[in-house]
Amino acid sequence: MSLDVHRGEVLAIVGESGSGKSTFATAIMALHNPKQTKITGSIKLEGEEIVGKVGDQMATIRGKKVGMIFQDPLAALNPLMKIGFQIVEAMAVHAIYSERQQNARMLQLLNQVGIANPERIANQFPHQLSGGMRQRVMIAIAIANNPDLIIADEPTTALDVTIQAQILDLILEVQKKKNAGVIIITHDLGVVAEIADTVVVMYAGQVVEQGPVSEIFNNPKHPYTRSLLRSIPSADTVSDELYVIPGKVPSLNQMEHDKDLFLLRVPWMKNQAQTVISEALAEVSPLHYVRGEAWRRFKFPDQKKEAAHD
Repeated sequence: MSLDVHRGEVLAIVGESGSGKSTFATAIMALHNPKQTKITGSIKLEGEEIVGKVGDQMATIRGKKVGMIFQDPLAALNPLMKIGFQIVEAMAVHAIYSERQQNARMLQLLNQVGIANPERIANQFPHQLSGGMRQRVMIAIAIANNPDLIIADEPTTALDVTIQAQILDLILEVQKKKNAGVIIITHDLGVVAEIADTVVVMYAGQVVEQGPVSEIFNNPKHPYTRSLLRSIPSADTVSDELYVIPGKVPSLNQMEHDKDLFLLRVPWMKNQAQTVISEALAEVSPLHYVRGEAWRRFKFPDQKKEAAHD
């Protein structure tokens, strides 16, 4: 896969579970297990190559140049350490602030992410906070050193709708103040429509479509993108049966990256899934890119019936 994130841009990566979204994020942060995985290619941050950096080399980048908001704050936060200490620890690693400044900055961050009475919260443990509060703490840790790039991996998972909106607004507020680039990883297309500038659709470890958010939602091309959008419940189609994408994402040992694997889940196009295609995306309209040619022939079952009837 190949993509760019610019300063001030919010890039959303979408796809079903197992599509490789979070794996991509951990590759950027070099958080993968080197005994089980291998990263090839190139990842550059403002021209600096990240692939191949290990240990202290990567430690100077994590948290300082790139901040990450993890999917499960309860798992990401240390249950034995108070909230304030964990935020200060994120700053102490990079020594941008003096010890006195770190404590002041910690309280400022808690206040910035919308936590009332930061002095009290700083002395509490993660289990004493609600899910929304813990996610705010994760955002505070991610932005503690003013990173140039923020990666948000499913930041609104398991949060109610009201808290989701608050967390998204907070991420955008932080991004605008710093003019940082943001990569948000999600399977919630409602979140994408609300905050993204650019959308990348991933399937089985590869990008199948990429473009401006308005173009992806109003003029989707790839069969997978169209299927994802059609599976969104709508108040306008209450009487209709909800569309469900048949099949499931293939396992790692079944991924043949020189083919359009989604076609294996389209019964009337399975034979085309064996056709070798380029991994490069073709530009179908300005800044709108699609992989393969299947989008030119794809129709949903009801569209096929209508075409046959006509």
